[in-house]
Amino acid sequence: MEKFTTITSSIVPLARRDVDTDMIFPAQFLTSIANKGFAGALFRRLRDQEADFTLADERYQESKILVAQSNFGCGSSREHAVWALRDWGFRVIIAESFADIFAGNSAKNGLLLVTLPALEIETLLSSAAQRETTVTVDLANQTVTLADGKTVNFNYDAFRKHCLLHGLDDLDYILSHQKELDQFHEGDKKRLFFI
Repeated sequence: MEKFTTITSSIVPLARRDVDTDMIFPAQFLTSIANKGFAGALFRRLRDQEADFTLADERYQESKILVAQSNFGCGSSREHAVWALRDWGFRVIIAESFADIFAGNSAKNGLLLVTLPALEIETLLSSAAQRETTVTVDLANQTVTLADGKTVNFNYDAFRKHCLLHGLDDLDYILSHQKELDQFHEGDKKRLFFI
C-alpha cells in the first residue's frame, strides 16, 4: 500500500447526502475481484445521466480529495467502491460522516476518510462550487488546512493512522512484526512438548 503523506489538492465537490456504494460503483460492473481498473465505473450512472455531474468537469481530473455531505459510502459492503475511488486517484474523502463498513474498507485500502463538522463541509462545498478550492490534509498532525488558511483538526483511529503513514495493509502490519512472531514461536517450542 502506498504511504500517506501530506496531500495538497483541489477538491471535488459532491453536494449530496447518503451517497451509497451502488452510486459510487454500480452493480453491473461487479465482474472482477482484482482491485484495479475500476476508475471507468466510478459514479458511472451519475456521469452518464447528469451532464453537469462533478466528475465530468475537466477541472477535477487531477484532484485527490472529494468532499461530500453525510453518510457517505452507505449501502452494501462493496469494496469495489473504495477500489474505484482509489483508481480514479482519490486519496482523501472529506464528509460529515461515513458508513461503518465503507470506513473499514477504506482504511484497509489506503483511502483516508476525514470527518469534519457540517459547517466546514458546507463552506468547502460552497467555495468549490464558485472557484477552484485547494486544501491540505495532514494525517500526521490530523489537520485540514482550508483555502483561507484556517486549520481544522480531525480525529482518526491511531492504528489505522500508523498503517496509512507507513503504507501497511493488515497483512503488511502483521509481517512487520515477523521478528517478534518468530521469537514467540521459538518460545513455544521450548514450552510445549508436542511441537
